[in-house]
Amino acid sequence: MLTIHRVHAVRRAADGVPAPGHAVVVSGDRIEAIGPYEELYERYGERARVREWDGVLTPGRHEPDGTAYLEAAYHPDPREAGDLGTAPLTGDALTALGMTGTRWGASARRGVQRLLATGTTSLTGPFTHPAVRTAVARSGLRERPLPLSSGAHADFAVFGEDGACLVTVLGGRLVHRGR
Repeated sequence: MLTIHRVHAVRRAADGVPAPGHAVVVSGDRIEAIGPYEELYERYGERARVREWDGVLTPGRHEPDGTAYLEAAYHPDPREAGDLGTAPLTGDALTALGMTGTRWGASARRGVQRLLATGTTSLTGPFTHPAVRTAVARSGLRERPLPLSSGAHADFAVFGEDGACLVTVLGGRLVHRGR
C-alpha cells in the first residue's frame, strides 16, 4: 500500500536544509518519491493513504554507541520499577542482577523501544551478545544513517518543533508513534 507522509518540511540528510511543503511517498519498505505534497498527491493520491504529521521528517537520529546502550546496561521492565527504578542499570548494579540470555534479550528489546521513541533509525555496534544481536536485527535498525532518496529504505522520523519524536518509521513500518 502506498502512504504519503505529509509534514511541514522534509530534510533529506541529517544536516540538510529542510524543504518546506514537501512530503514522502512510501511503497512497502522503500521510499517511492519525495517532493512537493501537492505534486505527490496529484500523482499518488487516488491510490495512497495520507498520514499528516505536525513536524519535520528527517532520516532520524543515529546512536553512535549502541553497544554501550544495549550491552553494558540493563533496561528494567516496568514491573521491576519498584525494586530497580526505571533508569538503565550499569556497573555493579548490572553485575548484581545475574543476567541470563533471556533477561539480556528482554532488556535489549526495551532498550531498542526507548531508542525508537527518540527517533533513532540507526546505531553502531558491534553487538557480541547473541540475544542483543537478535533484538537489534529484528528491530529493523540500520548500522548507519542513510539520506532519504527515491528507492532507499523507508527509514525516517518526524520531529515536532520542540524536538520531540512524533513518529519513527523503519522499513516502511510505523514502529513508534508519540503524542
